[in-house]
Amino acid sequence: MSPNLKMKAIAARILRYFFQGLLILAPIGITAFTIYWAFITIDNLIPTSLIPADAMVLKYLRYKGVGFVLVLLLIIFVGYLSSSFIVGRIFDLFDHLLERTPFIKYIYTSVKDVFDAFVGEKKKFDHPVLVQLYGLDVWEMGFITQSDVSHFGLEGYMAVYVPHAYAITGKVFMVPKDRVKPLEHVSAGEAMKFAVSGGVTSI
Repeated sequence: MSPNLKMKAIAARILRYFFQGLLILAPIGITAFTIYWAFITIDNLIPTSLIPADAMVLKYLRYKGVGFVLVLLLIIFVGYLSSSFIVGRIFDLFDHLLERTPFIKYIYTSVKDVFDAFVGEKKKFDHPVLVQLYGLDVWEMGFITQSDVSHFGLEGYMAVYVPHAYAITGKVFMVPKDRVKPLEHVSAGEAMKFAVSGGVTSI
């Protein structure tokens, strides 16, 4: 083998090793960075710069991770309080007040509905379907968000959310019910992962 061919073979092998290593390390690195970003963001919710230097108990908030743990405990504590009847009614009154406050209600109800759709008791993205949008032989992965949209003047239609690939966005379509096929044997998590990944993940 000539020196040029040998160098090309070595370069091709190094390039192949590089991409193999990238396939292994990239998902790990992105996952680690996402967890780190979430940890730092939550940990910095408590402004440690405002804590006096001579404070005895509060000085421990200056350590990394303490704020993160306190925020998690606060969330769990609020969830626990909301489960009691009396405190739960207070939260409901506060919720009702925010939903009636001008301007604030648009922000509050939008954020609340998004969280309810994913983790609330009224989950919306738990009915995966195949939906025909652009042609009789073309199907897209989606999720039923409203089974009846007759209040829009569309009898026999339903609202289907179709997520975009490699993004956290999507679009809502009003589709005739006969163009929607429920996926009975596919979980919502598997369907969402398949759609967001561009169909590269297996179900």
